[in-house]
Amino acid sequence: MTHSIDVPTSIPCSMITKLEQAPRMVLFALAALAVSSSVAIAQILPDDERHIRWHQDESVSIFRRGTGPAPVTVATEGIEQSERLMTLDEAIRLTLQHSEVIRVLTGVSAVSSGQTIYDTAIATTPIDQAKAIFDPVFSANSSFRHNEFPGLNGLGTTILRGETGGNDTGVLLSDKNTLGGTFNMGFDNAWDNRTVAGFLDRNMPTASLSYTQPLLAGLGRDANTAPIVIARLQQEQSYFFFKDGMQELVRGTIAAYWSLVQARTELWAREQQEKQLLEGLEYAEVRRKKGVANAGDPAQATAAYANIRANVIAARANVLQREAALRNLIGLPPEDDGRVVPSTPPTRDQIQFVWEEINQTAQSRRPDLIELNLILMADQKRLVQNRNLAQPQLDAVALQQWNGLNGRILNGNRLSSGLDENSSWTIGVNFSVPVSLRQSRARVRNQELLIAKDRANIQQNLHRIEHLLATSLRSVDQNFLQYEAFRDARDAAKKNIEVRLARYEYGLDGEIFLNYLQAVSDWGNNVASEAQALTAYNTELASLELQTGTILETHGIRFVEEQFSSIGTHGRCFEDECYPRDLRPQANSPRYKDSGEAAEEAFDLDNLPMRGKTGKQLP
Repeated sequence: MTHSIDVPTSIPCSMITKLEQAPRMVLFALAALAVSSSVAIAQILPDDERHIRWHQDESVSIFRRGTGPAPVTVATEGIEQSERLMTLDEAIRLTLQHSEVIRVLTGVSAVSSGQTIYDTAIATTPIDQAKAIFDPVFSANSSFRHNEFPGLNGLGTTILRGETGGNDTGVLLSDKNTLGGTFNMGFDNAWDNRTVAGFLDRNMPTASLSYTQPLLAGLGRDANTAPIVIARLQQEQSYFFFKDGMQELVRGTIAAYWSLVQARTELWAREQQEKQLLEGLEYAEVRRKKGVANAGDPAQATAAYANIRANVIAARANVLQREAALRNLIGLPPEDDGRVVPSTPPTRDQIQFVWEEINQTAQSRRPDLIELNLILMADQKRLVQNRNLAQPQLDAVALQQWNGLNGRILNGNRLSSGLDENSSWTIGVNFSVPVSLRQSRARVRNQELLIAKDRANIQQNLHRIEHLLATSLRSVDQNFLQYEAFRDARDAAKKNIEVRLARYEYGLDGEIFLNYLQAVSDWGNNVASEAQALTAYNTELASLELQTGTILETHGIRFVEEQFSSIGTHGRCFEDECYPRDLRPQANSPRYKDSGEAAEEAFDLDNLPMRGKTGKQLP
């Protein structure tokens, strides 16, 4: 890009006269300044943006991760995979190891919550920023001056050029205390190197001490330290927000673990149904060929077998999806040439809870409730601050100054007057107030309404927590009693299969093949329902711990504050200091049993009786 300057071809005569009177050096300086200014402005202000610009995709996305094995699906065949037994304690431990970003279980997947282990450490930096207002401030300045000015001689007949010059230097140390007062200590010196006031050259040093103390607005330790207290409360909010996220992460891991146990148990039941119905289909077909049964029996068996095959595919897909959700939560890749097999059996013990105890525990331990109380405390501090600022400004001011003078007079002698020989002082008050204090009083009113809102939110949260606890208790008892009912129904369904199979094989009157098919379906559904109820019971126990705010403590999880070196108060000229970096949870203490086998084996997975087990031979 090139830049050009338009030069006029004609200049008015009056302008030529004025230009001829100006020194040539001034003209050259003005021309150079104009050229340089034009170039500088052109560089600062580029052309208009006439196109949409963006980076190339590859130049921005610079982070990469190695690609693992392709995910296994229900259509994958011929792959031999090892099984990795994993206890629930190990699953939680892996989750904690990979919890740099907190994930949340959402159905059969896990998503990032946006929370990280660095959030609490980041929230500590505003505390130091708020404290900085009370740090002493040192300032220094030094400027040289040279002035030339025209003036008349003593007779008033000639214009003479006058000159002044010298140096002005000053240093100032200022410090504000927590009462709102400001202390200043300064030293200034004015040096003149030209004849002035009878001196050929002179120095005018000045030392000063001053103190300003607010008496209304700005007075008080509470009002002045409020920003620090608020920053600390916000840092605590960040901690409990992080703790709340970690509690949900642990609960999600437990829920995903038991969901995988339930899915694997249901898959076993569906595969047993498939084997049973295939055997029944073959048996019905043989009986039809021998003329013992009609064509309706094989048709019914074929339809039932086709349906159960679809159910088996769905159950296998559910196992893969539930395992993928667990892998996502605990930080494992989608595939690693092995299957994760839970080895912790679900508890079958019915746990009783005391309503009053869990209610009181939740009201004092839930992180989200603690956050609301911290928000209230911070708003109360802001109210103190705003009420203070809603007062008129009345400041007491005191100034003590020491003035000196020394220099060389016209006859060449030097005169000097020390700082202690000439002093001055000032004391008084400064008062200012807006006529209505409308803005500051509106802030007070706004803060009072925010506090009322905070209290309403706390009461609503207490109300919500009580209902959540009640719902959780109902679910705990419901799931346990349903588990016992489905367990009995499963045993009854198994006996029903044996009876129906025997009656059908013996050809007893009134026994139809459909009864046997229905018995097999009932048994599979009861096994799946029993597993679902028991795993839901175990999941709900963890949810109840979450509702009371004790799930981390009951699993032996503690937070550890890690440190890192960074620039400190004194800057890069000194050694870096240690500051909080993140808040990593420690490994959990062992709590759950390791059965040493697949967890679904705890459901007494005995195979169903097959044809011929009744002692009856084919007719």
